[in-house]
Amino acid sequence: MHSFMGGGLFCAIVGNILLVVSTATDYWMQYRLSGSFAHQGLWRYCMSGKCYMQTDSIAYWNATRAFMILSAMSCFAGIIAGILSFAHFSAFERFNRSFAAGIMFFVSTLFVLLAMAIYTGVTVNFLGKRFGDWRFSWSYILGWVALLMTFFAGIFYMCAYRMHECRRVAGPR
Repeated sequence: MHSFMGGGLFCAIVGNILLVVSTATDYWMQYRLSGSFAHQGLWRYCMSGKCYMQTDSIAYWNATRAFMILSAMSCFAGIIAGILSFAHFSAFERFNRSFAAGIMFFVSTLFVLLAMAIYTGVTVNFLGKRFGDWRFSWSYILGWVALLMTFFAGIFYMCAYRMHECRRVAGPR
């Protein structure tokens, strides 16, 4: 049971770090523009060695930003619940912290999935046609890896919860 929680906590911490790095960095997409390479993230775009803020209020950027931030926040809340479940596994009979942590990690997974789906759909269908020579970059890939890490954190915590419930129902031996 504790090994599941430990594995889940490891995945969650790594996932949360990847979410923050992915959201904050400027390498979601790279492309060639006027003979030079450029790259952009959710907050800035960089051309010819100079970076500029994304001042346009475009709905898909705002949605992607919001879902990535919500994902990092729910993952952080899951980490806090996961740490508290280590401290005292079942403080209440009806509220289990490992179950709450697992749910928070699945919510985080849903938010990052929405963010990545929105960004991917718009980039492929709109920006990909505008820029002939483009590709997704490492910040974008970190977002997908963070999705996997938060998903597995949720799986681990749900397994820990099930093990605890099976032991609680079976009673002391």
